[in-house]
Order: sequence, then C-alpha cells, then structure tokens
Amino acid sequence: MDVYGLLGNPVEHSLSPPMHEAAYDHLGIDARYVTFEPPADAARQAVESAATLGLTGLNVTIPFKQDVLAAVDPDDLAARIGAVNTVDFGTDPPAGHNTDATGLLRALEHHDVALDGRAVVVGAGGAGRAAAFALAGEEMTVDIANRTLESAVDLAAEVTAANIGGSATAHPLDALTGLLDGADILVNATSVGMEADRSPVPREALHAHLAVLDAVYTPVETRLLREAETAGARTIDGAWMLLYQGVEAFERWTGRDAPVGVMDDALRTRLG
Repeated sequence: MDVYGLLGNPVEHSLSPPMHEAAYDHLGIDARYVTFEPPADAARQAVESAATLGLTGLNVTIPFKQDVLAAVDPDDLAARIGAVNTVDFGTDPPAGHNTDATGLLRALEHHDVALDGRAVVVGAGGAGRAAAFALAGEEMTVDIANRTLESAVDLAAEVTAANIGGSATAHPLDALTGLLDGADILVNATSVGMEADRSPVPREALHAHLAVLDAVYTPVETRLLREAETAGARTIDGAWMLLYQGVEAFERWTGRDAPVGVMDDALRTRLG
C-alpha cells in the first residue's frame, strides 16, 4: 500500500483526505491519505521522518510551506515562489513542487479563461506569490495590489527579474478601481471574505469583461463573487483552485490521470 499525507498545523479540518481517497477508491489504487500535525518548528524533521517511514508523497500546508524548502530539492517554480506544497519521495533528496500555481492556472483553464492580457492579483502573501508567478509565466502583465505596498514592490521585482515571460508592477489597494479598468483576470489571493462578509475589491470596479477567481473557499460563494456575478463577470470559486492543486499532486505522485469529477464531488460534498 502507498501512503500519502498532509503536513500542517492545524490539519483536523483539511479537505484533502476525502478528495484524494475518493480518487484512490475510484481507480482501485491501494493507497491511503493521512494527516500529520508536527510542532511548528519541526518541518524538516517531519519530512525526513516521512521519507524514513516510506511515504510516497506529502502535501504541505500552513505553517510549513516555506520551512520544508530546506528538506527538499525544489523545482524552479517552487524555488521562485519560495514555498513547497507537494513533496515527491521518488528521488533523493525528495522533490518539492508548488501545485498552488498550477492549480490556479488549471482552474482558470477549466472555465475557458484565456491566459493572456492583464491580470490583477490582490495580495502578496503565499497565494499571491503563487498567482503572480503563475500568471507571469503565461506571459501576462500582472498588477499586484497589497495592503502593505513594500511587499507588493518586492514581489513585483522578483517576478520581473525571473524573466519568465510576463512582468509585474506593484500598487496600493486604493488603486484597484483604476487597475481593474481594462483588466482581464482578477485573483483575490487574500483571506478577506473568509471570516466576514466582506470584499477586498470595490463593487464599482467590477465589470463584465473580467474573470474573477477568489482563492477563498469557505464560504464557497463570497461577497466578491456575488458582486462580480452581478456585474456580469465570469466567477470561479476557490474550491476549483483547491481541487486542481490536489489533482496536480495526485498526477505527479501516481503518473495517472486524476478522476477530476470524482475528486470534485468529494470536495464539494464536504464543503456542503
């Protein structure tokens, strides 16, 4: 039996186990997906222990995505983003990947969003970094708006210096209305909308030409998505990004096409 797992703290409410185990059961794969919750300062030891125990792969979530870099050989994208959320123990040292970035792109592609033109990313934290590098890698122009301008400036400089096709510029949050005029894609990469019915984007800035992806998935329908739909925009909830980062990890680990519909059903059943 192959054993896969999730490394995080906390992990008790994770949606990854039912999503992955539904895929194993559907394809008849002899595997299980378990969770690990080590102390916050034990990321490297946890990865080394997982390798010793013979795990095939690990997903990684908060607060370990940056710390596990020291225990793996990150691919170029994960190294640029500065975070790993998928570990493959098929090599020594284990390989580190960031499927948040590819999950974002696959979620957009699933909804027939063209990956060209100009994108606005709200937030410069972990999800914002993944989004900015992913979209710039598709040769898009990326505008990064963040509450702390210095973080956006640093991220934009890193994205542009990576020379991956697109470029990035930094802006304060109060510039969003102007930035969204003529933009093609909007990604909310902040947690705004998770704890309260709020949106990080002014309602009047939304328009029908936009494709709007909100990385928040609890609740699935956020205020941003409701207001974007009212404005005529195409809307993509955060569960799609969560789904496709899991799909990408599954396919890397198993070498098989993921049963996307089965995984989506398991995820949305748990989300209610």
